[in-house]
Amino acid sequence: MRESFRDKQNRKARIAREKQESFEERRKQERRKNERRQEDRRKEKRPVEFERRNGERRIEERRVEERRETDKTYEDVVAGRNAVMELLKSSKDINKIFVEKGERHGSINEIIARAKEARIVIVEVEKSKLNMMAENHQGVVAVVPPFNYCEIEDILDLAKEKGEDPFILVLDGIEDPHNLGSIIRTAETAGVHGIIIPKRRTVSVNATVAKTSAGATAYVKVARVNNINDSIRKLKDAGLWVIGTDGEAKTEYYNQDLKGPIAIIIGSEGFGMSKLVKENADILIKIPMKGQINSLNASVSAGIVMYEVVKQRI
Repeated sequence: MRESFRDKQNRKARIAREKQESFEERRKQERRKNERRQEDRRKEKRPVEFERRNGERRIEERRVEERRETDKTYEDVVAGRNAVMELLKSSKDINKIFVEKGERHGSINEIIARAKEARIVIVEVEKSKLNMMAENHQGVVAVVPPFNYCEIEDILDLAKEKGEDPFILVLDGIEDPHNLGSIIRTAETAGVHGIIIPKRRTVSVNATVAKTSAGATAYVKVARVNNINDSIRKLKDAGLWVIGTDGEAKTEYYNQDLKGPIAIIIGSEGFGMSKLVKENADILIKIPMKGQINSLNASVSAGIVMYEVVKQRI
């Protein structure tokens, strides 16, 4: 029996529909496969991504810890070529010396030679690390134990050992490390036996002080006391004359007898001596001012008076 035209058309339509349905089914299956593959990849990536993030977090935590260690480790440093050289000459303890990588000229070679001779660990580092440790390092930084403060008795004993009348500086509230460093430098050259500073309201001996002093911190005794006025009384009991510097004093420094056992008080920048310290001084002296500015930098005032003492003792 021959197929009618209508049946033929219906058959073709059914075949086309079946092909389309089969195609759609294959597409759905392929899409599901792709989705499964993508899900598998995501599952595989999750541990890797988790591990990567954990690794990044651990690295950051390590960096923070290193920065903390750096802050603690490098709190007591001596920076700069002159300061490190004097430290080496003084035979004081040095944990290690960091030097900048690259070409070296001048005194840095002598520093390295002395350090090797003393069997001190030398570490070559990038300039960026030295910048973290100290300012104006000139390519070399020494890591040292905390500054070894002494007692007032140690200063008096030093003068006795040298057979000299005690010559002591008392600093009342010096807050600028550059001033303290300059005072220590001048004190060392003027033969001062020691310096007394309070624990509060003053700068301590740090890396900036050591560098400004050009290494003099390695030679000058510094006593850090709880109470300046108690220390003044102790000096008086030891037979010293305590002389304060004050702009309103009546006696010029060069008219005062500065021979014999003395302690010179230098007041803070801009404020001078505190009221009680001034009252405890035996004598007040002044540096005459001729210009419009009525005060000097604390380190300059200290230098003028210290060398008047040197002049009178010669």
